[in-house]
Order: sequence, then C-alpha cells, then structure tokens
Amino acid sequence: MEDIKMTATKAQYAKLKPELDAAFSTVMASMSMEEGPQQQEFARSIATFQQVQHAIPCARGTDALELALLALQLPAGAEVILPAFCYEALPEVIMKLNLKPVFADVDSRTFTLSPAAAERMITAATAAMVPVHLFGQCAPMQELTELAQKYNLWLLEDVAQALGAVYVDKDEKEWRAGAIGHMGYTSFFPTKPSADFGEGGAVFTGDAELAERMQQIARDGMGGKYTFSARLQNLQAAMLDVKIRYLDEYNEAREEIARFYDNAFAETKLVQAPQRATYSSHTYHQYTIKVAPALRDGLQQHLSDNFIPSVVYYPQPLHLLEKYTLAGYLPGELPVAELLSQSALSLPLHSELKEDQLAYICQHVIDYVKQNR
Repeated sequence: MEDIKMTATKAQYAKLKPELDAAFSTVMASMSMEEGPQQQEFARSIATFQQVQHAIPCARGTDALELALLALQLPAGAEVILPAFCYEALPEVIMKLNLKPVFADVDSRTFTLSPAAAERMITAATAAMVPVHLFGQCAPMQELTELAQKYNLWLLEDVAQALGAVYVDKDEKEWRAGAIGHMGYTSFFPTKPSADFGEGGAVFTGDAELAERMQQIARDGMGGKYTFSARLQNLQAAMLDVKIRYLDEYNEAREEIARFYDNAFAETKLVQAPQRATYSSHTYHQYTIKVAPALRDGLQQHLSDNFIPSVVYYPQPLHLLEKYTLAGYLPGELPVAELLSQSALSLPLHSELKEDQLAYICQHVIDYVKQNR
C-alpha cells in the first residue's frame, strides 16, 4: 500500500503535466513574471467558472478578503460578523483594517455560520457578515441573504474551502458558492480544492462598481492612504488557468472518496460523518468526522502511530483565543463552536486515494472508537 497523505498535489501534477509544463514554458519564454496576458486570461476563466461578471485575482486568499473589505469603504470600528469556528487569519485581516471582528456560533450539523446566532450578534455598528463555506459545503445563504437585507449588511462569502460547490436557493436556482452575496473570495493555497503549487487568491462579484473599485485599489492603492501590492504572479495565473478546467472533475472524485467514508462509518454511531446539507453540494475540502471529545486526541495519536495523517481544524474557537479575550467572550458562550474544537477530526481526502488506503483508515478509526468508548 502506498503512503497515505492528506493532499496529493504531486499526483495531480503528474496527470496534468503536459498542459502545466506548456503553460510554464510560455511564461518563461516571455519572462513576463509580474504582469502578462495569463493574468487577464485567468481572471476571465475564474469569472466564467464562478458564473459572475467580474473576478480580481491577487496574491493570497487573505489579500482577497482585504481587497474586498477595502472596496466596501467601511468606517473605522465597523463590526464584521464571522463564524467562531474557522481560520484565525480572517479576524486578523479584519483587525488590520481597523474593523472589529464579532464571532457568532455555528450549526452543529454543517459547522457553518448559524443565521440565528449571527442575528443575535448584530448591533448598530454591524456592517458586514462573512459566512465561511466550511470544509466544502455552503453556509445557509438563503437565510443569511435575507438577514443581510433585513439589516442592510454587506455579505462576503469565504469560498476558500468550497470552490466549485453549488448552492440551490428556494426557487431551485443553482449558484456557485461565492456568487451569491455581494462578493465572494477564495484562496488557491496547495491544500485547497484547486491544489495550486503556491499561494493565490481571487475576489468575485457581479457588482460593476465594486469590481472597478477593487481594480483601482489593486492597481493604484488608495491615493496614498493605503498601499495594496498583492497581485497574483503571472506564472501562478498560468498554472491556475490550467487547473481550474479540471476542478469540477477533481471535486467529483473527492465526493466519491467521501461516499466510501460515509458507508464505512454508517455501521457505528460512535463516528459522526459530515452531514450533507440539502441545499448544497459538497466538495469535501476536508472529510471531518466528530467523535466524543474524550476520544478525539487519542484517536489522532492512534492514527499517527499507524502512519495515517489527520488534522484538527480548529483546536480552539476564535472567540476563546487569548487575543480576543478583551472583547469579553467567555467559555460556554458559543457552545457549538467550542464542542467542535474538541471533537472534530479531519481525515485524508483527495482525488488520488486508493480503496485499500481508505479501508485501512476506516478500520483504524472504527477499531479505536469501539475499543475506547
């Protein structure tokens, strides 16, 4: 059996080698490393993939969020609501721009932002919400869109873990994740579904005014008040322009792997498989199970001892991180996020996993929880 890995960028490169090598050669022949036609071509490609009018590529996913927030021209101290169970870099970007992150609890089934919890955190200072399409499926955008309309809030979708996911609204209309709110943004970091070979990001929108504002910020800064110099490199754009053509294919393969896990874990209630929301497809950026908090760390160690990688996302909810304790958050205030931080464990999932590897992983998970319940 081959070694089990969390990601498979090397195997994907092998499959796409002729096209990726050709793209690389084209850029190197021109030596247009900073700017070039590949940037514009990729912007068009990702906009078409996302089914939006405008896409602005940039150097990193955090830069994409920064660019989107800058375009909103929010007043200093404005509040931005985001889920307490997500990546620490999000509130850091918000604070960098002199805005205030406000944490809301998440749904216990999908791990995404709870509309009811978000509404409880809205104040007169609230200006925006950032739902995170966590682990590969969409947040409940119908309810969040209605909430944003009710309180006149900007809605920015974080689609870094769910690029290619499809959301179905109440009228049965299908939307790409990231094309529903006022803006969406993503990361192309190697661990993400796009499995890029370096960092990169992009912002999407159907709003021409916001798109023009972001283009200007990316090009010229903000009139000396703020410098934004995080453009996507031309070589990265060329590589991504190849990979985006295969993203749906890779996502379908990930779903097939997830079905194997689902079937294996159906035999025991000691392992809770990810719940598929009825309104969203699932790209399975991560296959994240829940086990009893008393078992989670021991299970991770057991897997490691048997050469099976796994990752805890996220070991502490954002509102309990030391840097945010001054905001007055207390343990027990956001119970779902806190429980998930103690019970969630992400298993290997990528399009190159083989059946014998999957069977080996599942057997070790099931054996451990049964023996230690």
